[in-house]
Amino acid sequence: MNQISRISAAAPAKTAETFVSVKDLNVRFVSREATVRAVNGVSFELERGKVLCVIGESGSGKSVMMRSLMQLHPKKRTVMEGSMQIGEHDIGKISDRDMRKLRGSLVSMIFQEPMTALDPLYSIGDQIAETVMRHEGLSRKQAWDRALELLQLVRVPSPERRLKALPHELSGGLRQRAMIAVALSCRPKLLLADEPTTALDASVQIQVLVLLRRLQQEMGMSMIFVTHDLGVAAQIADKVAVMYAGRVVEYGDARDVLINPQHPYTQGMLASTVKDQPKGSALDAVPGTPPDLRFLSEGCAFAPRCKHCEPPFTQSMPPEIWDETGHMSRCFKVAQQQGRLQFDPGLHVPA
Repeated sequence: MNQISRISAAAPAKTAETFVSVKDLNVRFVSREATVRAVNGVSFELERGKVLCVIGESGSGKSVMMRSLMQLHPKKRTVMEGSMQIGEHDIGKISDRDMRKLRGSLVSMIFQEPMTALDPLYSIGDQIAETVMRHEGLSRKQAWDRALELLQLVRVPSPERRLKALPHELSGGLRQRAMIAVALSCRPKLLLADEPTTALDASVQIQVLVLLRRLQQEMGMSMIFVTHDLGVAAQIADKVAVMYAGRVVEYGDARDVLINPQHPYTQGMLASTVKDQPKGSALDAVPGTPPDLRFLSEGCAFAPRCKHCEPPFTQSMPPEIWDETGHMSRCFKVAQQQGRLQFDPGLHVPA
């Protein structure tokens, strides 16, 4: 029997401007050896023309959630539950044939490593032109003209020459720009960016981030940007969702989450930086390692690493605590501090 009774405020109602709505998304990968619970009850909303940054350690379910919005998981060993709405389209119920038509025009994705996303045997121009011809029915010449315009849009130097180049003939930064051009070729309404700057050096990272933010604003796109870099989130995000063990543990306006974090995991990540740290001092890193998604417990997944953990917190899932600004944290300690958590009489809780 659950030893904790929970009292939590309801999430804010969906607004008329909401363009992306994900509710109680669960994704499991099933094999003979084990079942991996990669995404567990994820819910969020994103307004049209806004940027949501999803942050968290590797293995927290960020990329799996993103690929679910594109329906890219193998059907035979993937179990998906919940609802995913993009505009007027229910992505969870749409057929494979219809989804292929929507990829590129409704939703498009920039992958983490362009060398594995781009075909090494075809030129950059061919790959952009193929996408345009397939989705918009243009002639080859019209598609190549569009490809040239796109390379100019993403500020690739000497775009006429780069159209005929193979992916391996470009630098990492130019390959990433080419990948962005492919993703934008059919003018998507939602752009998914899965850690697009991870493999780039610092100067090129800044250029790509500025480029993406500028294009997102000019084209009026909504964007979901996955990163583990809090500095990146601070530069481009309107909203931030913090994921841990396949769940969103904190969500809200970027300024609120990054300046006034409530969940101990978010606080730990913000403290694990070299900024403002004395030279030679040890980082205040989050102790321990992320949980194995094959063997998740019924209680708080962060409990083994949390300095605020108390015995009752390990026995049930933390509540979602929302404030009037739409800032959510899923944490027993926050609920207890705000008077939204009660323990059963007779249960001893340390002070």
